[in-house]
Amino acid sequence: MASHGGGAIVEADGKISVNNPRAALALKTAAAWVGSISPTAVLNYAEEESRGVFQAGNAVFMRNWPYAWALAQAEGSVVRGKVGVARLPRGDDAGQHAATLGGESLAVSKYSQHPAAAANLVLYMTSAAVQKDRALRGSFNPTISALYQDAEILQANPFMGELFSAFTSAVARPTSVTGVRYNQVSHQFWNAAHDTLSGRETPAQALARLETSLQRLSRRGTWR
Repeated sequence: MASHGGGAIVEADGKISVNNPRAALALKTAAAWVGSISPTAVLNYAEEESRGVFQAGNAVFMRNWPYAWALAQAEGSVVRGKVGVARLPRGDDAGQHAATLGGESLAVSKYSQHPAAAANLVLYMTSAAVQKDRALRGSFNPTISALYQDAEILQANPFMGELFSAFTSAVARPTSVTGVRYNQVSHQFWNAAHDTLSGRETPAQALARLETSLQRLSRRGTWR
């Protein structure tokens, strides 16, 4: 949706923006791929199912997280040395090259009996040394900008230098603004998108229903 200029589902001020023509165009475009350039089975794929088909040499393109690079280049992979990485295409001149911001966040529970030890572990796991090791071993993206200029990391993962701007300008999910209701927001969005991709509803129908569901969740615009 962001690649088509379709907004952020729920904007920073809490406004529900998902029911708009650009978002509908994005869903319409993606729905047209299913059964044409993509098998209908993609409706049931998660990351590993997609990677399995791609790494077996049975797909030309795959969208995935960077960890798939290390596995594709591993010894024994039938696509080793044949894989490139590029930024996602934008929808049209009104859109942008948009990737989803994601990661494996570390935190310390307020119920922890050993908060200081847990905090020290988090600091260690997010240190430059550990992030570099994870980048080299599993092509996990560092969160420290300087590591994108590290020669060893770039030798192992050339795309990280080329796509640095894609990582730093990735689009966040509406987690902060929707707070504790985000899981419900995500579930409603997932259902609306899936119903469109599977042909059960038109984009206009799915987005109108989604807007109504999100309004109910937000208590008419108040998320907190």
